[in-house]
Amino acid sequence: MTLSEQLAQYIEDVRFDDIPQDVVQFTKLCIVDYYSSLLKGQEAEPVRMMEQVAQVLGGEKQATAVTGLKTSITNAAFINGGASHVIELDDIHKASIVHAATVIMPAAIAIAEWKNLSGKQLIEAIIVGYEVAFRVGETVTPSHYYYFHNTATCGTFGAAAAVAKLLDLSKEQIVQAFGSAGTQAAGLWEFIEDGAMSKQLHPGKAAMNGILSALLAQQGFTGATAILEGRRGFFEAMSDEYDVTRMTEKLGQQYKITENAFKVHASCRHTHAAMDLALELHKKVEKSGIDFIKSVEVGAYQVALDITDAKNPQTIYAAKFSMQFCVALALLTGEGGFDAFNADTLQDPTIRKLMEKLTVSVDENINSQYPQEWGAKIQIHWQDGSSDVVQSRFPKGDPENALTDQDFINKFNSLVPLEEAHKEKIIHDLLHLETIQVQQLIRTLHPVEHISIV
Repeated sequence: MTLSEQLAQYIEDVRFDDIPQDVVQFTKLCIVDYYSSLLKGQEAEPVRMMEQVAQVLGGEKQATAVTGLKTSITNAAFINGGASHVIELDDIHKASIVHAATVIMPAAIAIAEWKNLSGKQLIEAIIVGYEVAFRVGETVTPSHYYYFHNTATCGTFGAAAAVAKLLDLSKEQIVQAFGSAGTQAAGLWEFIEDGAMSKQLHPGKAAMNGILSALLAQQGFTGATAILEGRRGFFEAMSDEYDVTRMTEKLGQQYKITENAFKVHASCRHTHAAMDLALELHKKVEKSGIDFIKSVEVGAYQVALDITDAKNPQTIYAAKFSMQFCVALALLTGEGGFDAFNADTLQDPTIRKLMEKLTVSVDENINSQYPQEWGAKIQIHWQDGSSDVVQSRFPKGDPENALTDQDFINKFNSLVPLEEAHKEKIIHDLLHLETIQVQQLIRTLHPVEHISIV
């Protein structure tokens, strides 16, 4: 059997009644976390641009974008993919480096709304989508990640899997859906050099492509049956080295979604262990003052520096990908959430002064534990010759340093720009998702349809 065939068999076999209750509960918390980012992200400029393009593309009113716009399923997934990724607070899986929610949930929820499917069916689909995306990502990481944004590439397979489950595709059709998904999987890291909006395009387009792949397969459209392991397939083309055993090891015996991690800081996940440590040191920095700091050394793993070693970010978004800025911000302000990254902090002379005292480098001990551990170390040297050293193996939100159920609700309430009563209704529906139809959730989210004109 090809890998696609084995995945198809797994997808067909998953049934809600067989899923442990703790996995169901965890999946619902993943959805709560997704909506935290999605509902806040609707305010962002790239999302408004994506909505305008969706209106130009047109289509039937099949599903609902976060903005309230009724549009086609592909357009809704496109907009919601960008919106749920733009504020840099969406989930992350360490081993695969995939932000799964921002691709899989926009695709799955659009289909579930369109077909008026149940919350149980949506939960099934999200679980299989995460499983597939994570396994593809684990197989090609780390070499794939140097050039390719795993969320976009590996996430396309996950979106196709979730939609295939919701459409009740046959095993043969699921294989074909993967073939079409793999040939569309794309997303290059070059955007980071400019702080470009392409990062929001990635999950939106991956979600669209997942839907398109499954719909094509439903019509009998064929794709490569060995798209993953074939000699000119995804693994060979897009990774210098890969471990195929990661695709099927304990497949159907575990739930990889439970390995998911979550953000509490509104920046690149590779900065988070260091930001946790900086927050730990904030009180001492506040008491001592910046002039008493001689230097700050930040140690991390190589990939973290490949992505976030940016000494002079010029935009708010670029600042979220600057280890120097993120650490200085947390040390001086004691903050790292969405509101901490703004025009004032970006150009704050005190933050910039501290950034000049800050160096980042690879810590070989930390690097040797990556990607199982996304750790960091900070050493502050004071003017009197003393120093403070702190180290972390797991940033807040990792399974090993987990959020509580209440943490998810607090995050939602702090981010979502809605009235308290409305937020309470949304949380209630999300935490009881297995008892309702997805269209009920959408009505709770959007009691009034919004139609804007280009």
